[in-house]
Amino acid sequence: MSLRRSRVDGNEHRRPYIGLEHIESSTGRLVTDPSSMAQVASLETGEGESTSNTFEQGDVLFGKLRPYLAKAWVAEFPGRCTTELLVMQPVAADARFLRYVCLWRDFIDAVDASTFGSKMPRADWDLIGNMSVPVPNRPTQVAIADHLDRETGRLDALVAGKERVLGLLVEKRRALITRAVTRGLPAEAAAKAGLDSRVRLRDSGISWLGEIPVHWRTERLKFLVPGIEQGWSPECHSVPAADNEWGVLKAGCCNGGVFNPHENKTLPSSLEPLVEFEVKPGDVLMSRASGSTELIGSVALVPERSRDQLLLSDKIYRLSPDDRRVDRSFLVLVLGSDVGRFQVKAVVSGAAGLANNIAQTDIREFSLPLPPADEQHAIVSYITAETAKLDATHAATERTIALLKERRAALIAAAVTGQIDVGSRRHYTDDAARQKEPERRR
Repeated sequence: MSLRRSRVDGNEHRRPYIGLEHIESSTGRLVTDPSSMAQVASLETGEGESTSNTFEQGDVLFGKLRPYLAKAWVAEFPGRCTTELLVMQPVAADARFLRYVCLWRDFIDAVDASTFGSKMPRADWDLIGNMSVPVPNRPTQVAIADHLDRETGRLDALVAGKERVLGLLVEKRRALITRAVTRGLPAEAAAKAGLDSRVRLRDSGISWLGEIPVHWRTERLKFLVPGIEQGWSPECHSVPAADNEWGVLKAGCCNGGVFNPHENKTLPSSLEPLVEFEVKPGDVLMSRASGSTELIGSVALVPERSRDQLLLSDKIYRLSPDDRRVDRSFLVLVLGSDVGRFQVKAVVSGAAGLANNIAQTDIREFSLPLPPADEQHAIVSYITAETAKLDATHAATERTIALLKERRAALIAAAVTGQIDVGSRRHYTDDAARQKEPERRR
């Protein structure tokens, strides 16, 4: 293959644009509708040089930035793309076969090992263009590509089905939590907990909340959480802190409603930690800032036996509830439910993808449904037990997806190296090809 080096010129700016984000890792699929790719923020540098390349139908695009992401695609139409994609023009070769070679794990590992740059690792065409790859004759390439199209398509369909199951489990989990923290326990669970199983409902007086049990109240968060503070964000190392080091938590430590202590950056040894910002078991943390409106406002409880020497950053709030009025676990569940998410999204400042924030003054005005203390504890116990079942199914489904993806990768490796019969007489360029050491081809 040869490298196409043409830059966008004149009317070519109207071509559909492909960025790395439009190509799915490891599958060779486009994940965005081409009709939505007609715009890009800026196509010109300060010197007037185009910052995108052109490609033609049948070219193979390969991501040179972070090549371990395994982004390769056969162009189905003429277009333009980021310069972080190499545009390779097949020469007397089947483009689909070359795409599978580019998705072959041994190829990806070899390219990744050659990258330069620590934060933005890139591969170089001079190396990629001189790499040895399997080169059977053209009919065999076509037969291999046809076989892999069929088999990977079947595996991808299974993965897609499992991913739909994951989505349904997430929806079921959210609905279960929201129902429990706004309407109380199901009758059978209430009876087991020694609560009245025949609860009547009343209008909460809040349009988006609707009805709540007659014996519940609604309270502003400021009356349940008298203290909210945010921490300190000094310049830190980008790697997580070791067990004997201090770390500063990142906003992502609250994502998914589960505290993740590994989401931190190492505090330089030259800086003295501000110990008043050290997080402790039982702390309620909320992300204050994020580039994602879906993640901002995520809330998590720091569990018992969590590691020490982790500091609150200025992108995280620490909420200090009045334990006489609200159970901390119940508070986390309410704020992570649809009740909390609705209010978070209503007060987020900033545009999607930029620095979104939520202010303390807005959080304090959140309205929360509040059952009696014994019922709060019962709801927490019920949700913990029920979500554990859903989480176990979720984890098992994720393991199945991982196995299917491993099978896909193994299938590609076996096919492109001539280890399986794909219905056509296999013929590689020399004996070395049969030993996974094919002749060099540019």
